[in-house]
Amino acid sequence: MENNIIERIASDLKISQKQIEDVLALTAEGNTIPFIARYRKEVTGNLDEVTIKAIIDQEKALSNLADRKETVLAKIQEQGKLSESLKASILAAEKLADVEELYLPYKEKRRTKATIAREAGLFPLARLILQNAHNLQDEAENFICEGFPTPEAALAGAVDILVEAMSEDAKLRSWTYNEIWSYSEITSELKDQSLDEKQIFQIYYDFADKVSKMQGYRTLALNRGEKLGVLKIAFNHHFDKMTRFYSVRFKERNPYIDDVIQQCIKKKIVPAMERRIRTELTEAAEDGAIGLFSENLRNLLLVSPLKGKMVLGFDPAFRTGAKLAVVDQTGKLMTTQVIYPVAPASQSKIAQAKKDLAAIINDFKIEVIAIGNGTASRESEAFVADVLKDFPDCSYVIVNESGASVYSASELARHEFPDLTVEKRSAISIARRLQDPLAELVKIDPKSIGVGQYQHDVSQKKLSENLDFVVDTVVNQVGVNLNTASSVLLSHVSGLNKTISENIIKYREENGRIKSRTEIKKVPRLGAKAFEQAAGFLRIPNAENILDNTGVHPESYPAVKELFKKLAINELDEEAKAKLKSVDKKAMAAELEIGFETLKDIIVDLLKPGRDLRDDFQTPVLRQDVLDLKDLIIGQKLEGTVRNVVDFGAFVDIGVHEDGLIHISEMSKTFVNHPSQVLSVGDLVTVWVSKIDLNRHKVNLSLLAPNESH
Repeated sequence: MENNIIERIASDLKISQKQIEDVLALTAEGNTIPFIARYRKEVTGNLDEVTIKAIIDQEKALSNLADRKETVLAKIQEQGKLSESLKASILAAEKLADVEELYLPYKEKRRTKATIAREAGLFPLARLILQNAHNLQDEAENFICEGFPTPEAALAGAVDILVEAMSEDAKLRSWTYNEIWSYSEITSELKDQSLDEKQIFQIYYDFADKVSKMQGYRTLALNRGEKLGVLKIAFNHHFDKMTRFYSVRFKERNPYIDDVIQQCIKKKIVPAMERRIRTELTEAAEDGAIGLFSENLRNLLLVSPLKGKMVLGFDPAFRTGAKLAVVDQTGKLMTTQVIYPVAPASQSKIAQAKKDLAAIINDFKIEVIAIGNGTASRESEAFVADVLKDFPDCSYVIVNESGASVYSASELARHEFPDLTVEKRSAISIARRLQDPLAELVKIDPKSIGVGQYQHDVSQKKLSENLDFVVDTVVNQVGVNLNTASSVLLSHVSGLNKTISENIIKYREENGRIKSRTEIKKVPRLGAKAFEQAAGFLRIPNAENILDNTGVHPESYPAVKELFKKLAINELDEEAKAKLKSVDKKAMAAELEIGFETLKDIIVDLLKPGRDLRDDFQTPVLRQDVLDLKDLIIGQKLEGTVRNVVDFGAFVDIGVHEDGLIHISEMSKTFVNHPSQVLSVGDLVTVWVSKIDLNRHKVNLSLLAPNESH
């Protein structure tokens, strides 16, 4: 069965069977996905992390399916009921649900009404019903017994036997499943409006859509509305069509057969298929939501860091005052302070807050103020903009603070800043989030970062696994500074875990700056395999060996030495880089006896040692003046940053209190299948205001200029 699995994966992913075999072999040897993707390109045929993960996941799922098939076949064989056609059907099934459908008639059952009727000897009466025998009432007299004291009771028992037998017919169930999937509607209606105060589910109070056309976000919304008791979910079926189809298998019918058909349809098969279809719709919706969340998270983690700036983190609040934290260009905390910049603070306190903020900007040469987007954000923004009129070299940015409070109350934050209040830690997180989003965001549970939709309504295990994979992938693609990284950031590096990462921090504290990659072999618990997996992703700026600050793996250092010898390179100056650019990679790879892809990557790294791939992405929009919703006008052109991408559109920070929505219909003059085809989290965009709702504090935006709109 192993070959079948590999053939299936190759067909699904459109790659060769050898690539799959090689990936699975590398994984079995203990290699991580980032390591395989970056340093075993020749072996895998240049597969990326996503494809490698898909191979591993599919192999696991298909192996589980194959194991279940073997178990089912063995159990039916034990009963002596395994025909060749049934065996072929089970082996051909592509879903676990289909295997279970085929196994249903042979499954050991709990006692049912049909079981009791069979035990009472009513099976011959059931056969008489099927044969359309005359005088069934008279015939039933012969079957009166304990539990079935009248002819009517005996006939009801016989009907139960037929209903159960018919409801386990695999072909009928399969037809009904396809009928519902293709032609039925899923509907919702209001059940209890008092449970929906904000009318979040208003569009679903009277809703119907074909099962086959259900969009994932609608499925999740219906599920949530039902769970909260707001909505009642049902189906609209073509019962007449079903009845006709079920009836075809009977040459002649009587009222008992009609009863069997109706019970089979309405009490057995249709409810079972409804449950299956809702499960499948939910699973598909979950996969879509998790995929979109993962893509949003990846783009957020890859937002370009604002390097080399003195940043003031500003955590707004009304009553308790704004918490300020100054961090230097490396993210080191310089000072914290509390000011009272907005009402209900008195005018004298607000005036003092202006003086205090101006003093901090002056004393620490603040270049950017990072304002959290939570409570009192809009009022704080107006306050900051007013102060900045006297500081033309200082700007501010509204930072999405989702998860900052989760971090600031965490054990990690308490360990980092044991003497500070939760709110001051939050201000530090907001500042650092601007300086190096990746290093700061890895400290927070990805589910709390706020770039998903319906994240609490999906499988939490599946969500966590996928988001952790995204974090691991990005961390390893970017690389980690071995001397400044937190233990949390290090723990996402290929081959390292929490214990080893904490040991690296302890080693740094005891021995000072780590000077080379090979030095980490001295770290307790960091063995040969962990070193092999991790070394290429660790960076040491200003290392004695320049390769220690590149993506070149130590296993390739001898090849680089030989390459420098052949090209007469002593140091990486402009002349050396010119030689590297003009080298015949194919011929040189053969000479060095290394792979072509490996040499290509080595040259890219040597041309830009210490390169950060995030530098290719756009930096945040810096502002100096405040924008209010009531200041906006229809058709106004604005610059903004994409905060979140969802199934129906994208939310954009345009500098007003609430993010504006670009609906999918306002993204292009041509059809757009999904917003993620057009926009990503972190993108800087030019938008036009298309609708303003002051009462609901909502603004709609368009990517199309007014003269381009539909």
